Amino acid sequence: MIKVKDLTFSYGKDKQALHGLTFSVQDGEIFGFLGPNGSGKSTTQKILTGILKGHGGSVSLFGEDVRNAHTQAFFQKIGVLFEFPYLYADLSALDNLHYFASFYPQNRRRDALELLDELEFKKDYLKKPVSSCSKGMRQRVSMARALINNPQLLFLDEPTSGLDPAGAVLFRKIIEKERKKGTTVFLTTHNMFDADLLCDRVAFISNGKIAALDTPGNLKEKNSNHSIIIDYLYQGRRKEQKIEASELKEGIPFAYDELITVHSQEPTLEDMFIQYTGRGLS
Repeated sequence: MIKVKDLTFSYGKDKQALHGLTFSVQDGEIFGFLGPNGSGKSTTQKILTGILKGHGGSVSLFGEDVRNAHTQAFFQKIGVLFEFPYLYADLSALDNLHYFASFYPQNRRRDALELLDELEFKKDYLKKPVSSCSKGMRQRVSMARALINNPQLLFLDEPTSGLDPAGAVLFRKIIEKERKKGTTVFLTTHNMFDADLLCDRVAFISNGKIAALDTPGNLKEKNSNHSIIIDYLYQGRRKEQKIEASELKEGIPFAYDELITVHSQEPTLEDMFIQYTGRGLS
């Protein structure tokens, strides 16, 4: 679906943003592109979607060089959710979606009302200007806009930004639903929780370079110390003990009356990002 080799980009002299990125994204995959602000995430997405020109290296989508792919048929196959909503503030949610839907042939359009209902957009605001909506409601309209053409390839830039926890859970369910339909998802984010739950593979990008690329599970497993913390009660006292996972093969290796909690010491995806890049997400 996406093939990138030796991708470079500069915003001017001494402002190199990308330093030879190489990766590919398979059909039907949710691919996470993870890094802090200023790491090159959005620059890469803008090149892949044809917004930024003048890159070095090669980039192809659907088997076609992105430099030659700026055709109506090409853009009809992709959907984009930008980090900041690109909506007409004086138009209602429905009017925005009907306008953007008009760019696509009838057989590609999804029903705007059904999309907004699936995204739990408040019905009281359907015909009110988008400017009167909260950030979370505007994000729902932006997601509906990205899905209105039933895209084969979906670019999502910080999709859960501005959403409350319930809204974030809803968006993750919708992204999973799209994947089950066969949609390929390119997820650009610095939210490691979203990436860990959603992504088949992730790439860590820092200072315009890919520091690591693998499945979230493999990245954590390769760097796990395989220890376990057990919280338990024994003779009326609460205690905690750390053991190696291999010790559990023969059962709990100490006396206890009741187990309270058992926690593996597997690192988080954010721990892995810091280990591979030497920096946090802020």
